Amino acid sequence: MLSHALESGVLVLTVEDDSGPRDEDLAALISDLIHVHAPTPAVVVLGRAVTGAVIEAIAEAHHRCRHLRTLMSVATPSAPARRALQGRATADGGGLVVHARADTAIATACATAA
Repeated sequence: MLSHALESGVLVLTVEDDSGPRDEDLAALISDLIHVHAPTPAVVVLGRAVTGAVIEAIAEAHHRCRHLRTLMSVATPSAPARRALQGRATADGGGLVVHARADTAIATACATAA
């Protein structure tokens, strides 16, 4: 399930659990919301249990939104997920910022947008 809200001028997308849309649909939902709210920076918040399919969906959404030049960040307390996301971002040419905490990601995105 994906929810979204605007917090301090930042689009916050929260992936609640793994029982939501299929992964390719998740990538489309995330990228569509980022497109609609561009140039607002976006933070995708993930929980502790992050599957490889969710990581792929995040990477695909980031790829779809690169041309917007909008800051996209991900926050997850899962160290393995952070490493996987950073690895994917590096392989894709960078541009995806990965944080351990959602509040830090939102504050950073807010400061960057100002």
